[in-house]
Amino acid sequence: MKSFILPLILAAAVAPTPVIAVQDSPAKQAFARMKTLVGKWEGKMGEGADAFDSTVEYKLTGGGSALVETLGPGSPFEMVSVYHMDGDDLVMTHYCGAGNQPTMKFKPGKNPDVLYFEFVRGSNMKPNDMHMHQVTFTFKGKDHHIADWQNYTNGKPDAKATFDFKRVK
Repeated sequence: MKSFILPLILAAAVAPTPVIAVQDSPAKQAFARMKTLVGKWEGKMGEGADAFDSTVEYKLTGGGSALVETLGPGSPFEMVSVYHMDGDDLVMTHYCGAGNQPTMKFKPGKNPDVLYFEFVRGSNMKPNDMHMHQVTFTFKGKDHHIADWQNYTNGKPDAKATFDFKRVK
């Protein structure tokens, strides 16, 4: 009997532990999607005759824990946004040409191709100061995305900036 039990105990001790697949949270899925933007992009800001050329670059930093977005790199209008996980939340801080730093939080939606961020707080600004309040990324495949930035002034929607970007290959 002892010779039968010992092999069972040994087999149980060395048998692989079953791995249970855990679904990532919507925020972690959104961050993974944002990371697919790494690279250089070109496109237009605005529509029709008022549209002008625009560029954006995305790179990972901090061991892949943060995505840095540089809008208009090298231009006098260059702005940076940094996306990262904060516990269970995906957040971003936008270092704006207006001199303030609004922080926005990802809000899950029904469409995985649309990622929406909304204002939660800001630094170097008063509550009614002009600031970027929302940004929506719409993915049109792996090499095309649209970024809609919504500005607020006096607590209400104001100007909107739409960027239509295609990946530089």
